[in-house]
Amino acid sequence: MLSLIKLPRVFTINQVPKVFHEDSIISGYRHPRSSATDCILSLFQLTNETLNIWTHFLPTWYFLWKLLTVVLMRDVWRDSFTWPLLVFLMSCCVYPLASSCAHTFSTMSTRARHICFFFDYGALSLYSLGSAITYSAYVIPDKWVNSSFHQCYIPIAVVNTVICTTLACYSRLGLPYIQYNHDIIKRFSECKSPKFGKFLRILAFAVPYLFDNIPLFYRLFLCVGEGCTDNDTNALHHTHIAVAFLTAFLFATHLPERLAPGSFDYIGHSHQLFHVCGIIGTHFQMEAIEQDMVTRRQWLLTYSLPITVTNTLGAALLSVTLSLGIIFLFSLPLLWSATRGEHTEKKTQSHPIAKGCQYH
Repeated sequence: MLSLIKLPRVFTINQVPKVFHEDSIISGYRHPRSSATDCILSLFQLTNETLNIWTHFLPTWYFLWKLLTVVLMRDVWRDSFTWPLLVFLMSCCVYPLASSCAHTFSTMSTRARHICFFFDYGALSLYSLGSAITYSAYVIPDKWVNSSFHQCYIPIAVVNTVICTTLACYSRLGLPYIQYNHDIIKRFSECKSPKFGKFLRILAFAVPYLFDNIPLFYRLFLCVGEGCTDNDTNALHHTHIAVAFLTAFLFATHLPERLAPGSFDYIGHSHQLFHVCGIIGTHFQMEAIEQDMVTRRQWLLTYSLPITVTNTLGAALLSVTLSLGIIFLFSLPLLWSATRGEHTEKKTQSHPIAKGCQYH
């Protein structure tokens, strides 16, 4: 069937605007003005984005299966102890799906690319909060249960999602209507320093990750004596942390393609490995959370903070609402200028090498 369909062409780095460039990736680029149909068809041809898409799209179904298993096998409607796990698993479904969609449709236009990755950042923020909610409910060490930190943990995690989404969106274009608007679709100081936006994105996701893991880091590496929750689950937590740091390393360093530009354009570049390691890390995190949930259930039900709609689904809905508002604010100049910018986009198409900066 696919042999009867004309698949879209692929291009080299010198044939697409700079905003679509990836560090040390020379070939395999899709047309910067692809139609939605072309984007979908590109899923079935080898480009430098194909494995980025599939390495997150397929795991979405695995996490959805895990979510449905919990809903069908546990009495979630009456057992509030399962609610944090539900929020976490929903976030595990959302973030790889948002990522795969962003990579799929990001070549429809320059504006579409920015907006697609705004949603990607918002989904990662939600995943961060989902992790915090389960850590508060199941993972926090015995010594910290009901402490002042424990009581403030979820509210601070919600604030972190706002900071994360805002800073990550800011890293692409700057402040809406101040550093970019409907006439100026270019990046602020990052044009002079391409690494600046990358640094901001790393910072945007490192801060909530490190905060979310404070209870776990204390439990695994600092806590001594009684109340440290030293159980068999700790081995899974160690594995998750190791994979998480490997994931961050790949995202930050652009290895291995930086060592041999052009050799890993289609298979084996850092963003693909980053996706794979991220999913593996999430899997081990999920296994550890579920094991802590089962192992510590009776003790936590007796001594820990009560699990309510407010500190589970309510916190998640608040985070989603705030993140969508931030994404809308950053997208508004791009959406408003979609028609006015058509001439500019066509001009970019006829003159492929355009001003702009890179990375997502």
